[in-house]
Amino acid sequence: MTAIAALTAQLMQQGGLVVAGKSDKIRLIWVALLCGGHVLLEDVPGVGKTTLAQALGRLLGLDYQRIQFTADLLPADVIGAQIFDRDQQDFRFHRGPVFTQLLLADELNRATPKAQSALLEAMEEQQVSVDGQTMALPKPFFVIATQNPQSQSGTYPLPESQLDRFFIRISLGYPDAAVEQDLLMGKLGRQRMADLVPILLPADWPELLGQVQQVELSGAVLGYIMRLVQKTRDPALCVVGLSPRASQSVALAARAYALSFGRDYVVPDDVQAIFPAVAGHRLKALSAMSSESLLTLILDSVDVVGTR
Repeated sequence: MTAIAALTAQLMQQGGLVVAGKSDKIRLIWVALLCGGHVLLEDVPGVGKTTLAQALGRLLGLDYQRIQFTADLLPADVIGAQIFDRDQQDFRFHRGPVFTQLLLADELNRATPKAQSALLEAMEEQQVSVDGQTMALPKPFFVIATQNPQSQSGTYPLPESQLDRFFIRISLGYPDAAVEQDLLMGKLGRQRMADLVPILLPADWPELLGQVQQVELSGAVLGYIMRLVQKTRDPALCVVGLSPRASQSVALAARAYALSFGRDYVVPDDVQAIFPAVAGHRLKALSAMSSESLLTLILDSVDVVGTR
């Protein structure tokens, strides 16, 4: 457990060289990866989403590929395609960039729904199917996708089925003044990428992914999670509440969050820390309430000890 805490500290320290002041966001991404989940980074262009994803690929020792999603992108540009080989007089499958360990799907919501759907099977089953043939993806396989706000032109909304494939959704936000000043002076940012030293190897991942399930989730904390989930299913509050898959994600993320601090047990603070990132993109409020306000209302109205 303490080894995971040490890795977490290294990851946040080195990640802070390129995207400073976002250690809490880096921890949440690390939590998602420890759970074998995928990450959606949603924010305006230019706040470091792509840079952070590239830095994590380098730090975590994973093979890395990037796809720039555009309106004319085709599913074959993601998965690959059968191409006729004149020498062999036969069709041969040329693998697309999805055959990697860490895939950056940059500006995912600028592609059409047809191109977006090319990732659905890969994210859920860690495999792709082409012409009736199923091919496994490398292990581990993670997707870090970025998307721009829906208010910007040229974007297509991600359907609920696609959003549910993402373990967490976070927003980086603007840097504070001191961090931005260091960025302007060249002390931080993409230019520090060469200074990053990998802290893991691909062979380390199977053991890492198995440690999350060893973290104890007591009956009291499990009851708290269940009350939060049930609150999201209140028809007077949400049009769409959390599914059983989402509730599993909340429990798993709480375990991984505790693990990132070197603890082998979950406390309610762990649940509260991960709940907005895990639940926010899966909920739809009944009113015009913002996602942040809805999440705050749910957390404030559910008692930790279940006395009300």
